[in-house]
Amino acid sequence: MNWFGLDSQRRENMLRNTSLIVCLALAALSAGCSNAPAPPPDTRAADLQAVKDVEAAWLKDVATKDADKWASYFAEDGSALYPGAATLNGKAAIKAAMAPYFADPNFSLTFQSTRAMASNGGDMVYSQGTYTMTLTNPKTKKVMTDKGKYLTVYAKQADGSWKAVADTFNSDSPM
Repeated sequence: MNWFGLDSQRRENMLRNTSLIVCLALAALSAGCSNAPAPPPDTRAADLQAVKDVEAAWLKDVATKDADKWASYFAEDGSALYPGAATLNGKAAIKAAMAPYFADPNFSLTFQSTRAMASNGGDMVYSQGTYTMTLTNPKTKKVMTDKGKYLTVYAKQADGSWKAVADTFNSDSPM
């Protein structure tokens, strides 16, 4: 008996081929739907090194006593939370607050990271460490040296650079 004019052998081949095509299409679709996206690469070691390099450049630039250079290490919307001052938001406020320190002929600052951690997402790093700052005491006009600790949070920028989004420090000296 003919089915639409096809003999039984051709009909079997046609059904087998159609079934194979449908099965392959379903397999391809289900494979595409069931795959979870690949996890992002682990960039933590590279991120930590990048921030270490930023801090080395920042430390070098502190010696120039240039408020523009200081502010350049901050994100546009970065904040500085320094003792005895209101929160400084944005590069312009940070630059203005640092200018008097850089104008002091006795001012110097060194800092050393003692601990850093990078986020799994590859977009944040924090660095904490110690600092030594020398400056002229505004009240006594005598040169003083202060030692303490700092914490800086960096965010990866759209261009791949790392900028401080929050920076704070406090003295080890008793109040």
